[in-house]
Amino acid sequence: MAYAVHFAATVLACYLTAQVLAASTWTWRAPRVAIVCWQAVGLALGLSAMGLPMALGVAPYDRPTGSALLALADDLVHGTLPVGVGAVHLGLVGVGFGIGAVLLGTTVRSVHATVRAQRRHRDLLALVARRDPEVPGALVLDHPSAAAYCLPGVKPRVVVSAGALSMLDRAELAAVLTHERAHAQERHDLVLLPFTALCRALPWFGWVRDAHERVALLVEMRADDKARELHAEAPLAGALRRFAAAGHRIAPAGTLGLGDRDLDVRVQRLLVADRPPRLLGAAALTVAATLVSLPVSLFLS
Repeated sequence: MAYAVHFAATVLACYLTAQVLAASTWTWRAPRVAIVCWQAVGLALGLSAMGLPMALGVAPYDRPTGSALLALADDLVHGTLPVGVGAVHLGLVGVGFGIGAVLLGTTVRSVHATVRAQRRHRDLLALVARRDPEVPGALVLDHPSAAAYCLPGVKPRVVVSAGALSMLDRAELAAVLTHERAHAQERHDLVLLPFTALCRALPWFGWVRDAHERVALLVEMRADDKARELHAEAPLAGALRRFAAAGHRIAPAGTLGLGDRDLDVRVQRLLVADRPPRLLGAAALTVAATLVSLPVSLFLS
């Protein structure tokens, strides 16, 4: 029973950590650290959601969950369950494996849906997009609306619309292109994928959906940081303002767009020179590592 309590405590710790992360503004100054923390919370939550019913099911073995599961499997093979292990215990173990199957299945479905959407959009771009020597390394869509986004994948594409080209000056356009290339280089689509799967697998947890929104914003802030490293703050902030004034469009499914989220917040962040909190970031990473290590150690023991 003690191991089940540990899993339950980890679930509670994940919830409390998520609340702290969601309410903190230091995450905006260190988006990469914050993204790692959110990933740790998601991984620990998934493992603990599986481990809690499993630990309850194998409680009569009075062993760590991993070794108890192996002992149960051996007993099932030999048809000799110990006294105290009944249908309820086996059902709880089945629930744990069921949660794992749901998490894996939703992840696979999310990957499949994303890949399909990206493939369809890539085929569409091959028909309607064009190269422009004024925008090296990007595709141009002849559309009056302002849009800029990254189509991630093995062969990523950066796309801007004719409306965006007419709206941005040269420095702003360069900052926008760097922002989109940062999405592709750091595979931010893969960063968001586990949270999309968790939202589908655990829809009754509202804070899981909130976590997805937070991570999506942090991903944009991380790409903003990469752009301002090369082009300073003003050009990117100006581009974001122009997208906001133009009534930015949401990027197509399977893509990551410059102007999808909280433009005003991101502009204000760019214009405030604030150094990342190193000590606080180190403490946050320590908490994140501890969260993940707890359920992992129980499964491997």
